[in-house]
Amino acid sequence: MRAIPLTVTALAAALLLTACNGGGSKSEGSKNSSACEIGGVSVQIGSASVAPGAGDTGEIPVSLTNQSAPCTLDQFAGVALGAGGTEAKVPVLKGATAQKLKLNKGDSATFTISYVRGKAGDRTSLDAKTVKITLPGTTASRSFPWSYGPVAGQGSGPNASVSAFQQVGD
Repeated sequence: MRAIPLTVTALAAALLLTACNGGGSKSEGSKNSSACEIGGVSVQIGSASVAPGAGDTGEIPVSLTNQSAPCTLDQFAGVALGAGGTEAKVPVLKGATAQKLKLNKGDSATFTISYVRGKAGDRTSLDAKTVKITLPGTTASRSFPWSYGPVAGQGSGPNASVSAFQQVGD
């Protein structure tokens, strides 16, 4: 009669070990199923501090409000500036630390795009017309008009950066 409890215990231990393997068979680079989708959030781009002239710094807040099931923002938003067939990826702000945020339906988060305004017509400036945003853990993106003037160049890309997400509200 002792054989049954031992068999059940061994089976339970095997199942527990199998369940602890860390999350199934997700392959490297696959989409995070709990990540917020660009189609499931409303996006509002503000002009809180537009750079008035060449060499000035501007900050553009981007607000997201979850319109669907609970989701997660983990890492940084992907941001690219577009100018007539050219696309320049905006790097993450040096020293910025990402925080993992869970957004329930109706919850909001924000991040900031900081940039140095370039000189109109200057070959080192990017005459940006669009900004494309991709949320972390996803591949879908959405483009919005960029009406904040040309962006100065720096090295091989724009003189701009993306901050970490911050929770809005309580």
